[in-house]
Amino acid sequence: MPPKELSGRGTRVLIIDDHRATAALLRKLLEGFGYEVRVAHTGPDGVRLAEDWLPNVVLCDIGLPGLDGWDVAVALRQNPATAHARLVAVTAHDSAEDRKRSQEVGFDHHMVKPVNPGLLLELLATE
Repeated sequence: MPPKELSGRGTRVLIIDDHRATAALLRKLLEGFGYEVRVAHTGPDGVRLAEDWLPNVVLCDIGLPGLDGWDVAVALRQNPATAHARLVAVTAHDSAEDRKRSQEVGFDHHMVKPVNPGLLLELLATE
């Protein structure tokens, strides 16, 4: 486990994942390091929550109901209120085409499930 120096210091992180257990584990991990965390379980709910709460970081699954993660990224990038957020795809989709598409729609990073907690915390601490 990474040292506490990787503390979130109040950084807002929105998790959008329809797999409730994955979302709950990520939430618990991040809150333990001082991140403020909210969770949505569908693409449309995630977009609405992002617009209302204005997170610094969005961890978004690709295979979501309502809007897939790629459409969520497009919606967030097109909205001036959410365009600044760092977008991280957190997904089982790991082909070269998946990674390319993630980059094309505006994701800053592409992480494959199951996510390595140490790598996630280091990624979040880098900016």
